[in-house]
Amino acid sequence: MADPPVGTVEPLAAAQADIFDVSQRDVPMLRKHAVGLAGVLFLTVTGSAPISAMLFNTPLVVGFGNGLGAPAAFLFATIILTIFSVGYVAMSRKVTTAGGFYSYISHGLGRELGLGTGFGAVVAYSVFEASLCGGFAFFLNQKLSQIGTATGAGWLNGVQWPWLALIMVLVISLVTYFDIRISARVLGVLLIGEILFLLIFDAAMIGRGLLNSTAFTFEALNPVKAFQGFGAVGTLAAGIPAIGLFFAFWSWVGFEMAPNYGEESRDPKRIVPLAMYISVVGLGIFYILTSWAPFAGYPNLNAAITAAQTNAGQFYLGPAQQYIGLGVDQALSILIITGSFACGMAFHNTACRYFYSLGREQVLPAALGRTHPRWKSPHIASITQSGIAAVIVVLFALFAGRDNPTQQAYVDLYGLMAIMGVIVILAVQALVSIAILLYFWQNHGTEVHWWSTVLAPIISFAGQAFVLYLLFTNIDFVSGGLAFARWLGPIDLGIIALGVILAFYIRNSQPEKYKNLGRLIHENL
Repeated sequence: MADPPVGTVEPLAAAQADIFDVSQRDVPMLRKHAVGLAGVLFLTVTGSAPISAMLFNTPLVVGFGNGLGAPAAFLFATIILTIFSVGYVAMSRKVTTAGGFYSYISHGLGRELGLGTGFGAVVAYSVFEASLCGGFAFFLNQKLSQIGTATGAGWLNGVQWPWLALIMVLVISLVTYFDIRISARVLGVLLIGEILFLLIFDAAMIGRGLLNSTAFTFEALNPVKAFQGFGAVGTLAAGIPAIGLFFAFWSWVGFEMAPNYGEESRDPKRIVPLAMYISVVGLGIFYILTSWAPFAGYPNLNAAITAAQTNAGQFYLGPAQQYIGLGVDQALSILIITGSFACGMAFHNTACRYFYSLGREQVLPAALGRTHPRWKSPHIASITQSGIAAVIVVLFALFAGRDNPTQQAYVDLYGLMAIMGVIVILAVQALVSIAILLYFWQNHGTEVHWWSTVLAPIISFAGQAFVLYLLFTNIDFVSGGLAFARWLGPIDLGIIALGVILAFYIRNSQPEKYKNLGRLIHENL
Protein backbone atom coordinates (compact mmCIF):
# COMPACT_ATOMS: atom_id res chain seq x y z
CA MET A 1 0.00 0.00 0.00
CA ALA A 2 1.43 3.37 -1.00
CA ASP A 3 2.17 5.98 1.63
CA PRO A 4 -0.28 8.86 1.81
CA PRO A 5 0.93 12.04 0.12
CA VAL A 6 2.66 14.63 2.27
CA GLY A 7 0.25 17.09 3.85
CA THR A 8 -2.64 14.63 4.19
CA VAL A 9 -3.80 12.19 6.81
CA GLU A 10 -5.62 8.93 6.35
CA PRO A 11 -9.06 8.51 7.91
CA LEU A 12 -9.26 6.02 10.75
CA ALA A 13 -10.94 2.71 10.18
CA ALA A 14 -13.46 3.49 12.87
CA ALA A 15 -17.18 3.96 13.29
CA GLN A 16 -16.74 7.62 12.47
CA ALA A 17 -15.15 7.73 9.05
CA ASP A 18 -14.52 11.47 9.29
CA ILE A 19 -11.99 11.19 12.16
CA PHE A 20 -8.32 11.49 11.24
CA ASP A 21 -5.31 10.22 13.18
CA VAL A 22 -2.49 12.69 13.88
CA SER A 23 -0.07 9.80 14.43
CA GLN A 24 0.43 9.62 10.66
CA ARG A 25 4.08 10.40 9.98
CA ASP A 26 3.40 13.51 7.87
CA VAL A 27 1.58 15.41 10.65
CA PRO A 28 3.83 17.34 13.10
CA MET A 29 3.13 15.95 16.55
CA LEU A 30 3.52 17.23 20.08
CA ARG A 31 5.76 15.29 22.46
CA LYS A 32 4.01 12.03 23.28
CA HIS A 33 3.94 10.81 26.92
CA ALA A 34 5.60 14.03 28.07
CA VAL A 35 3.61 14.68 31.25
CA GLY A 36 1.83 12.63 33.86
CA LEU A 37 -1.08 13.49 36.12
CA ALA A 38 0.95 15.94 38.22
CA GLY A 39 2.20 17.71 35.09
CA VAL A 40 -1.29 18.14 33.65
CA LEU A 41 -2.50 19.46 37.02
CA PHE A 42 0.36 21.96 37.19
CA LEU A 43 -0.40 23.12 33.63
CA THR A 44 -4.11 23.61 34.29
CA VAL A 45 -4.62 24.53 37.95
CA THR A 46 -2.13 27.38 37.59
CA GLY A 47 -4.51 28.77 34.95
CA SER A 48 -7.08 29.18 37.68
CA ALA A 49 -4.39 30.97 39.72
CA PRO A 50 -5.64 30.07 43.23
CA ILE A 51 -3.86 32.94 44.96
CA SER A 52 -5.12 35.47 42.42
CA ALA A 53 -8.64 34.03 42.61
CA MET A 54 -8.67 34.37 46.37
CA LEU A 55 -6.89 37.71 46.87
CA PHE A 56 -8.60 39.37 43.87
CA ASN A 57 -12.08 37.84 43.85
CA THR A 58 -12.98 36.95 47.44
CA PRO A 59 -13.03 40.57 48.68
CA LEU A 60 -15.51 41.35 45.88
CA VAL A 61 -17.66 38.32 46.73
CA VAL A 62 -17.66 39.34 50.43
CA GLY A 63 -17.89 43.10 50.03
CA PHE A 64 -20.28 43.48 47.11
CA GLY A 65 -21.94 40.09 46.79
CA ASN A 66 -22.80 37.58 49.48
CA GLY A 67 -21.07 38.90 52.59
CA LEU A 68 -20.94 36.00 55.05
CA GLY A 69 -22.23 33.72 52.28
CA ALA A 70 -19.03 33.96 50.21
CA PRO A 71 -18.04 30.32 50.97
CA ALA A 72 -21.57 29.26 49.97
CA ALA A 73 -21.13 31.02 46.60
CA PHE A 74 -17.95 29.01 46.02
CA LEU A 75 -19.80 25.86 47.12
CA PHE A 76 -22.53 26.45 44.53
CA ALA A 77 -19.91 27.05 41.82
CA THR A 78 -18.15 23.83 42.82
CA ILE A 79 -21.36 21.84 42.36
CA ILE A 80 -22.21 23.29 38.93
CA LEU A 81 -18.67 22.97 37.56
CA THR A 82 -18.36 19.41 38.86
CA ILE A 83 -21.55 18.58 36.96
CA PHE A 84 -20.05 20.25 33.88
CA SER A 85 -16.97 18.06 34.29
CA VAL A 86 -19.05 14.87 34.17
CA GLY A 87 -19.99 15.38 30.53
CA TYR A 88 -16.64 16.97 29.68
CA VAL A 89 -14.82 13.90 30.98
CA ALA A 90 -17.12 11.57 29.03
CA MET A 91 -16.21 13.49 25.86
CA SER A 92 -12.48 13.47 26.65
CA ARG A 93 -12.54 9.67 26.71
CA LYS A 94 -13.80 9.65 23.13
CA VAL A 95 -11.85 12.54 21.59
CA THR A 96 -8.19 13.10 22.58
CA THR A 97 -6.87 16.26 20.96
CA ALA A 98 -5.01 19.51 21.59
CA GLY A 99 -8.05 21.32 20.16
CA GLY A 100 -10.16 21.13 23.31
CA PHE A 101 -13.38 23.13 22.95
CA TYR A 102 -12.87 23.53 19.21
CA SER A 103 -12.76 19.80 18.53
CA TYR A 104 -15.54 18.91 20.97
CA ILE A 105 -18.00 21.41 19.53
CA SER A 106 -17.03 20.42 15.98
CA HIS A 107 -17.99 16.84 16.75
CA GLY A 108 -21.25 17.68 18.49
CA LEU A 109 -22.58 20.86 16.87
CA GLY A 110 -20.87 20.84 13.51
CA ARG A 111 -17.66 22.12 12.00
CA GLU A 112 -18.99 25.63 11.42
CA LEU A 113 -19.83 26.41 15.02
CA GLY A 114 -16.77 24.44 16.07
CA LEU A 115 -14.44 26.66 14.08
CA GLY A 116 -16.25 29.76 15.33
CA THR A 117 -15.77 28.76 18.96
CA GLY A 118 -12.22 27.69 18.13
CA PHE A 119 -11.50 31.25 17.04
CA GLY A 120 -13.20 32.48 20.20
CA ALA A 121 -11.11 30.17 22.41
CA VAL A 122 -7.88 31.28 20.72
CA VAL A 123 -8.76 34.91 21.41
CA ALA A 124 -9.86 34.18 25.01
CA TYR A 125 -6.69 32.39 26.08
CA SER A 126 -4.55 34.81 24.10
CA VAL A 127 -5.94 37.90 25.83
CA PHE A 128 -5.84 36.10 29.20
CA GLU A 129 -2.05 36.08 28.96
CA ALA A 130 -1.98 39.82 28.25
CA SER A 131 -4.43 40.36 31.11
CA LEU A 132 -2.18 38.58 33.59
CA CYS A 133 0.79 40.59 32.31
CA GLY A 134 -1.13 43.65 33.50
CA GLY A 135 -1.75 42.12 36.92
CA PHE A 136 1.88 41.00 37.19
CA ALA A 137 3.15 44.46 36.24
CA PHE A 138 0.85 46.16 38.76
CA PHE A 139 1.90 44.05 41.74
CA LEU A 140 5.57 43.99 40.79
CA ASN A 141 5.50 47.78 40.38
CA GLN A 142 4.11 48.06 43.92
CA LYS A 143 6.73 45.70 45.33
CA LEU A 144 9.60 47.50 43.59
CA SER A 145 8.34 50.81 44.97
CA GLN A 146 8.29 49.34 48.49
CA ILE A 147 11.84 48.04 48.07
CA GLY A 148 12.98 51.33 46.58
CA THR A 149 11.51 53.32 49.48
CA ALA A 150 12.96 50.96 52.10
CA THR A 151 16.47 50.80 50.61
CA GLY A 152 16.78 54.25 49.13
CA ALA A 153 17.07 52.82 45.62
CA GLY A 154 14.84 55.50 44.15
CA TRP A 155 15.26 54.27 40.58
CA LEU A 156 13.04 51.27 41.42
CA ASN A 157 10.13 53.68 41.95
CA GLY A 158 10.46 54.87 38.36
CA VAL A 159 10.16 51.53 36.54
CA GLN A 160 7.10 51.89 34.33
CA TRP A 161 4.60 49.06 34.19
CA PRO A 162 4.75 48.32 30.40
CA TRP A 163 8.41 47.26 30.71
CA LEU A 164 7.53 44.86 33.52
CA ALA A 165 4.67 43.40 31.48
CA LEU A 166 6.91 42.96 28.42
CA ILE A 167 9.59 41.26 30.54
CA MET A 168 6.95 38.74 31.60
CA VAL A 169 6.01 38.12 27.94
CA LEU A 170 9.68 37.56 27.06
CA VAL A 171 10.39 35.15 29.93
CA ILE A 172 7.24 33.11 29.20
CA SER A 173 8.21 32.97 25.53
CA LEU A 174 11.67 31.63 26.38
CA VAL A 175 10.41 28.96 28.78
CA THR A 176 7.54 27.70 26.59
CA TYR A 177 9.72 27.47 23.48
CA PHE A 178 11.27 24.32 24.90
CA ASP A 179 9.96 20.97 26.13
CA ILE A 180 6.51 21.08 27.77
CA ARG A 181 8.06 19.36 30.78
CA ILE A 182 10.03 22.51 31.58
CA SER A 183 6.79 24.54 31.74
CA ALA A 184 5.20 21.87 33.93
CA ARG A 185 8.10 21.99 36.40
CA VAL A 186 8.19 25.78 36.60
CA LEU A 187 4.44 25.97 37.09
CA GLY A 188 4.57 23.16 39.63
CA VAL A 189 7.04 25.01 41.85
CA LEU A 190 5.07 28.25 41.69
CA LEU A 191 1.72 26.53 42.28
CA ILE A 192 2.97 24.56 45.29
CA GLY A 193 4.35 27.75 46.82
CA GLU A 194 1.13 29.72 46.62
CA ILE A 195 -1.05 26.83 47.82
CA LEU A 196 1.33 26.09 50.72
CA PHE A 197 1.18 29.63 52.11
CA LEU A 198 -2.58 29.90 51.61
CA LEU A 199 -3.00 26.63 53.52
CA ILE A 200 -0.88 28.07 56.35
CA PHE A 201 -3.17 31.09 56.34
CA ASP A 202 -6.27 28.87 56.31
CA ALA A 203 -5.10 26.65 59.15
CA ALA A 204 -4.13 29.56 61.39
CA MET A 205 -7.24 31.62 60.77
CA ILE A 206 -9.76 28.77 60.89
CA GLY A 207 -8.15 27.57 64.11
CA ARG A 208 -8.53 31.06 65.54
CA GLY A 209 -12.09 31.34 64.26
CA LEU A 210 -13.18 28.10 65.89
CA LEU A 211 -11.85 29.36 69.22
CA ASN A 212 -12.64 33.05 69.19
CA SER A 213 -14.46 34.99 66.49
CA THR A 214 -18.04 36.15 66.15
CA ALA A 215 -17.59 36.78 62.40
CA PHE A 216 -16.49 33.18 61.76
CA THR A 217 -19.57 30.95 61.72
CA PHE A 218 -20.72 27.73 60.09
CA GLU A 219 -23.72 29.63 58.73
CA ALA A 220 -21.33 30.75 55.97
CA LEU A 221 -21.54 27.22 54.51
CA ASN A 222 -25.33 27.21 54.22
CA PRO A 223 -25.99 26.77 50.43
CA VAL A 224 -28.96 29.17 50.66
CA LYS A 225 -26.48 31.96 51.44
CA ALA A 226 -25.16 31.73 47.86
CA PHE A 227 -28.38 33.43 46.73
CA GLN A 228 -28.54 36.04 49.47
CA GLY A 229 -26.87 39.44 49.69
CA PHE A 230 -27.01 41.94 52.54
CA GLY A 231 -28.57 45.33 53.09
CA ALA A 232 -26.77 48.68 53.08
CA VAL A 233 -25.49 49.73 56.49
CA GLY A 234 -24.25 53.28 57.01
CA THR A 235 -21.74 53.98 54.25
CA LEU A 236 -21.61 50.34 53.14
CA ALA A 237 -23.20 49.50 49.79
CA ALA A 238 -25.70 46.66 49.70
CA GLY A 239 -24.47 43.27 48.54
CA ILE A 240 -25.90 41.74 45.35
CA PRO A 241 -25.72 37.91 45.28
CA ALA A 242 -25.39 37.84 41.48
CA ILE A 243 -22.07 39.66 41.75
CA GLY A 244 -20.79 37.19 44.32
CA LEU A 245 -21.80 34.20 42.21
CA PHE A 246 -20.17 35.61 39.08
CA PHE A 247 -16.83 36.22 40.76
CA ALA A 248 -16.98 32.78 42.35
CA PHE A 249 -17.37 31.14 38.93
CA TRP A 250 -14.67 33.39 37.47
CA SER A 251 -12.22 31.87 39.96
CA TRP A 252 -12.23 28.53 38.11
CA VAL A 253 -11.44 29.79 34.61
CA GLY A 254 -8.45 27.70 33.51
CA PHE A 255 -9.37 24.31 35.01
CA GLU A 256 -11.07 23.33 31.74
CA MET A 257 -7.72 23.28 29.89
CA ALA A 258 -6.85 19.67 30.86
CA PRO A 259 -8.12 18.06 27.59
CA ASN A 260 -5.80 20.35 25.59
CA TYR A 261 -2.86 18.36 26.99
CA GLY A 262 -4.35 14.96 26.10
CA GLU A 263 -1.94 14.39 23.23
CA GLU A 264 1.07 15.06 25.48
CA SER A 265 -0.03 13.07 28.53
CA ARG A 266 1.12 9.53 29.25
CA ASP A 267 -2.33 7.99 29.53
CA PRO A 268 -4.89 10.56 28.35
CA LYS A 269 -7.96 8.38 28.89
CA ARG A 270 -7.06 8.12 32.57
CA ILE A 271 -5.08 11.30 33.27
CA VAL A 272 -7.39 13.89 31.66
CA PRO A 273 -10.51 12.79 33.58
CA LEU A 274 -8.57 12.57 36.84
CA ALA A 275 -7.03 16.00 36.27
CA MET A 276 -10.47 17.47 35.58
CA TYR A 277 -12.08 16.07 38.71
CA ILE A 278 -9.12 16.75 40.99
CA SER A 279 -8.84 20.34 39.78
CA VAL A 280 -12.53 21.25 39.99
CA VAL A 281 -13.26 19.47 43.28
CA GLY A 282 -9.86 20.20 44.82
CA LEU A 283 -10.08 23.88 43.93
CA GLY A 284 -13.66 23.93 45.19
CA ILE A 285 -12.74 22.65 48.66
CA PHE A 286 -9.72 24.94 48.73
CA TYR A 287 -11.74 28.00 47.67
CA ILE A 288 -14.49 27.32 50.21
CA LEU A 289 -12.00 27.11 53.07
CA THR A 290 -9.86 30.03 51.89
CA SER A 291 -12.85 32.33 51.38
CA TRP A 292 -14.14 31.39 54.85
CA ALA A 293 -10.84 31.78 56.74
CA PRO A 294 -10.44 35.62 56.57
CA PHE A 295 -13.64 36.16 58.58
CA ALA A 296 -11.74 34.94 61.65
CA GLY A 297 -9.52 37.98 61.38
CA TYR A 298 -12.35 40.46 62.00
CA PRO A 299 -14.30 41.20 65.20
CA ASN A 300 -17.65 40.99 63.43
CA LEU A 301 -19.25 40.56 60.00
CA ASN A 302 -19.70 44.29 59.50
CA ALA A 303 -15.95 44.85 59.98
CA ALA A 304 -15.15 42.13 57.43
CA ILE A 305 -17.51 43.60 54.84
CA THR A 306 -16.14 47.09 55.50
CA ALA A 307 -12.58 45.90 54.89
CA ALA A 308 -13.61 44.08 51.72
CA GLN A 309 -15.34 47.18 50.33
CA THR A 310 -12.87 49.85 51.36
CA ASN A 311 -9.46 48.12 51.43
CA ALA A 312 -9.67 44.95 49.37
CA GLY A 313 -5.91 44.70 48.97
CA GLN A 314 -5.54 44.16 52.74
CA PHE A 315 -8.53 41.84 53.19
CA TYR A 316 -6.17 38.85 53.46
CA LEU A 317 -2.85 40.54 54.17
CA GLY A 318 -4.15 42.47 57.19
CA PRO A 319 -5.27 39.40 59.17
CA ALA A 320 -2.13 37.53 58.05
CA GLN A 321 0.09 40.25 59.46
CA GLN A 322 -1.92 40.76 62.65
CA TYR A 323 -2.63 37.18 63.68
CA ILE A 324 0.00 35.01 61.96
CA GLY A 325 3.09 37.08 61.34
CA LEU A 326 6.16 34.98 60.48
CA GLY A 327 6.35 36.83 57.16
CA VAL A 328 3.21 35.12 55.82
CA ASP A 329 1.78 38.46 54.67
CA GLN A 330 5.03 39.31 52.87
CA ALA A 331 5.13 35.86 51.30
CA LEU A 332 1.58 36.29 50.01
CA SER A 333 2.44 39.72 48.60
CA ILE A 334 5.29 38.10 46.62
CA LEU A 335 3.31 35.02 45.61
CA ILE A 336 0.61 37.18 44.06
CA ILE A 337 3.34 38.32 41.64
CA THR A 338 4.63 34.82 40.89
CA GLY A 339 1.04 33.53 40.76
CA SER A 340 0.16 36.08 38.08
CA PHE A 341 3.23 34.98 36.11
CA ALA A 342 2.32 31.28 36.43
CA CYS A 343 -1.27 31.93 35.41
CA GLY A 344 -0.12 33.86 32.34
CA MET A 345 2.20 31.02 31.35
CA ALA A 346 -0.60 28.45 31.71
CA PHE A 347 -2.86 30.47 29.43
CA HIS A 348 0.03 30.96 26.99
CA ASN A 349 0.48 27.18 26.71
CA THR A 350 -3.21 26.62 26.02
CA ALA A 351 -3.41 29.43 23.45
CA CYS A 352 -0.43 27.87 21.67
CA ARG A 353 -2.21 24.52 21.42
CA TYR A 354 -5.28 26.14 19.88
CA PHE A 355 -3.06 27.91 17.35
CA TYR A 356 -1.28 24.61 16.74
CA SER A 357 -4.54 22.71 16.19
CA LEU A 358 -5.89 25.29 13.75
CA GLY A 359 -2.51 25.46 12.03
CA ARG A 360 -2.12 21.74 11.45
CA GLU A 361 -5.61 21.69 9.94
CA GLN A 362 -4.46 24.63 7.76
CA VAL A 363 -7.29 26.88 8.85
CA LEU A 364 -4.66 29.30 10.10
CA PRO A 365 -1.20 29.41 8.47
CA ALA A 366 0.24 25.88 8.35
CA ALA A 367 3.46 27.04 10.03
CA LEU A 368 1.53 27.34 13.29
CA GLY A 369 0.96 23.58 13.16
CA ARG A 370 4.67 22.73 13.15
CA THR A 371 6.52 21.38 16.17
CA HIS A 372 10.15 21.88 17.13
CA PRO A 373 12.30 19.04 15.73
CA ARG A 374 13.94 18.47 19.12
CA TRP A 375 11.58 19.77 21.80
CA LYS A 376 8.33 18.79 20.06
CA SER A 377 6.82 22.05 21.28
CA PRO A 378 4.50 24.17 19.12
CA HIS A 379 7.33 26.70 18.95
CA ILE A 380 6.02 28.82 16.08
CA ALA A 381 2.59 29.02 17.70
CA SER A 382 4.32 29.97 20.96
CA ILE A 383 6.31 32.80 19.36
CA THR A 384 3.14 34.00 17.63
CA GLN A 385 1.24 34.08 20.92
CA SER A 386 4.08 36.00 22.57
CA GLY A 387 3.93 38.55 19.77
CA ILE A 388 0.18 38.99 20.21
CA ALA A 389 0.51 39.43 23.99
CA ALA A 390 3.29 41.99 23.49
CA VAL A 391 1.21 43.95 20.97
CA ILE A 392 -1.75 44.10 23.37
CA VAL A 393 0.51 45.36 26.17
CA VAL A 394 2.01 48.02 23.89
CA LEU A 395 -1.42 49.16 22.69
CA PHE A 396 -2.62 49.63 26.26
CA ALA A 397 0.62 51.43 27.12
CA LEU A 398 0.20 53.82 24.20
CA PHE A 399 -3.51 54.54 24.51
CA ALA A 400 -4.13 54.07 28.24
CA GLY A 401 -0.88 55.67 29.37
CA ARG A 402 2.15 54.53 31.36
CA ASP A 403 2.12 56.61 34.54
CA ASN A 404 -0.72 55.11 36.59
CA PRO A 405 -0.28 51.34 36.98
CA THR A 406 -3.36 51.02 39.19
CA GLN A 407 -5.65 52.31 36.46
CA GLN A 408 -3.77 51.28 33.33
CA ALA A 409 -2.16 47.96 34.21
CA TYR A 410 -4.71 46.67 36.71
CA VAL A 411 -8.12 48.13 35.88
CA ASP A 412 -7.70 48.60 32.13
CA LEU A 413 -5.38 45.83 30.89
CA TYR A 414 -6.02 43.19 33.54
CA GLY A 415 -9.71 43.97 34.00
CA LEU A 416 -10.88 44.46 30.42
CA MET A 417 -8.92 41.58 28.89
CA ALA A 418 -10.02 39.21 31.67
CA ILE A 419 -13.68 40.09 31.07
CA MET A 420 -13.26 39.68 27.31
CA GLY A 421 -11.88 36.17 27.83
CA VAL A 422 -14.38 35.15 30.49
CA ILE A 423 -17.31 36.00 28.20
CA VAL A 424 -15.99 33.55 25.60
CA ILE A 425 -15.13 30.79 28.07
CA LEU A 426 -18.57 30.87 29.74
CA ALA A 427 -20.35 30.88 26.37
CA VAL A 428 -18.20 28.09 24.94
CA GLN A 429 -18.54 25.92 28.06
CA ALA A 430 -22.31 26.22 27.72
CA LEU A 431 -22.11 25.18 24.05
CA VAL A 432 -19.75 22.30 24.88
CA SER A 433 -22.40 20.90 27.22
CA ILE A 434 -24.95 20.78 24.39
CA ALA A 435 -22.31 19.41 22.00
CA ILE A 436 -21.59 16.52 24.39
CA LEU A 437 -25.26 15.60 24.61
CA LEU A 438 -25.73 15.61 20.82
CA TYR A 439 -22.42 13.86 20.13
CA PHE A 440 -23.34 10.84 22.20
CA TRP A 441 -26.89 10.66 20.85
CA GLN A 442 -25.64 10.82 17.26
CA ASN A 443 -22.48 8.69 17.44
CA HIS A 444 -22.59 6.47 20.54
CA GLY A 445 -26.25 5.72 21.06
CA THR A 446 -25.58 2.55 23.02
CA GLU A 447 -23.39 4.50 25.48
CA VAL A 448 -25.85 7.30 26.23
CA HIS A 449 -26.22 7.55 30.01
CA TRP A 450 -29.11 9.38 31.66
CA TRP A 451 -26.71 11.24 33.97
CA SER A 452 -23.26 11.69 32.43
CA THR A 453 -24.31 12.43 28.84
CA VAL A 454 -27.88 13.76 29.25
CA LEU A 455 -28.88 15.35 32.56
CA ALA A 456 -25.40 16.58 33.59
CA PRO A 457 -24.84 18.47 30.30
CA ILE A 458 -28.33 20.01 30.52
CA ILE A 459 -27.76 21.23 34.09
CA SER A 460 -24.30 22.43 33.12
CA PHE A 461 -25.67 24.41 30.17
CA ALA A 462 -28.26 26.09 32.39
CA GLY A 463 -25.62 26.90 35.02
CA GLN A 464 -23.13 28.38 32.53
CA ALA A 465 -25.87 30.39 30.79
CA PHE A 466 -27.00 31.73 34.16
CA VAL A 467 -23.48 32.91 35.03
CA LEU A 468 -23.16 34.55 31.61
CA TYR A 469 -26.44 36.34 32.31
CA LEU A 470 -25.01 37.53 35.64
CA LEU A 471 -22.00 38.91 33.82
CA PHE A 472 -23.95 40.96 31.31
CA THR A 473 -26.47 42.27 33.84
CA ASN A 474 -23.60 43.47 36.07
CA ILE A 475 -21.08 44.46 33.38
CA ASP A 476 -20.74 48.05 34.64
CA PHE A 477 -19.79 46.92 38.13
CA VAL A 478 -17.53 44.09 36.99
CA SER A 479 -15.65 46.43 34.64
CA GLY A 480 -15.31 49.24 37.17
CA GLY A 481 -17.59 51.43 35.09
CA LEU A 482 -15.39 51.36 31.95
CA ALA A 483 -17.70 52.07 29.02
CA PHE A 484 -15.60 49.99 26.61
CA ALA A 485 -16.59 46.85 28.52
CA ARG A 486 -20.04 47.00 26.94
CA TRP A 487 -18.40 46.39 23.55
CA LEU A 488 -16.55 43.26 24.66
CA GLY A 489 -19.55 40.96 24.15
CA PRO A 490 -20.22 42.18 20.58
CA ILE A 491 -16.48 41.95 19.79
CA ASP A 492 -16.35 38.34 21.03
CA LEU A 493 -19.50 37.50 19.07
CA GLY A 494 -17.97 39.02 15.94
CA ILE A 495 -14.83 36.88 16.32
CA ILE A 496 -16.91 33.71 16.65
CA ALA A 497 -19.03 34.78 13.66
CA LEU A 498 -15.84 35.26 11.63
CA GLY A 499 -14.85 31.65 12.32
CA VAL A 500 -18.31 30.39 11.33
CA ILE A 501 -18.20 32.36 8.06
CA LEU A 502 -14.72 31.01 7.31
CA ALA A 503 -15.95 27.45 7.88
CA PHE A 504 -18.78 27.95 5.37
CA TYR A 505 -16.28 29.37 2.88
CA ILE A 506 -13.95 26.39 3.33
CA ARG A 507 -16.88 23.98 2.95
CA ASN A 508 -17.77 25.46 -0.43
CA SER A 509 -14.29 26.14 -1.78
CA GLN A 510 -12.06 23.46 -0.20
CA PRO A 511 -14.18 20.43 0.74
CA GLU A 512 -11.16 18.24 1.54
CA LYS A 513 -9.85 20.75 4.07
CA TYR A 514 -13.38 21.12 5.45
CA LYS A 515 -13.42 17.40 6.31
CA ASN A 516 -10.43 17.89 8.61
CA LEU A 517 -11.98 20.69 10.69
CA GLY A 518 -11.95 19.55 14.32
CA ARG A 519 -11.35 15.96 13.24
CA LEU A 520 -7.63 15.47 13.89
CA ILE A 521 -7.41 13.39 17.06
CA HIS A 522 -4.65 11.46 18.78
CA GLU A 523 -4.53 7.80 17.73
CA ASN A 524 -8.28 7.33 18.34
CA LEU A 525 -7.27 5.83 21.69
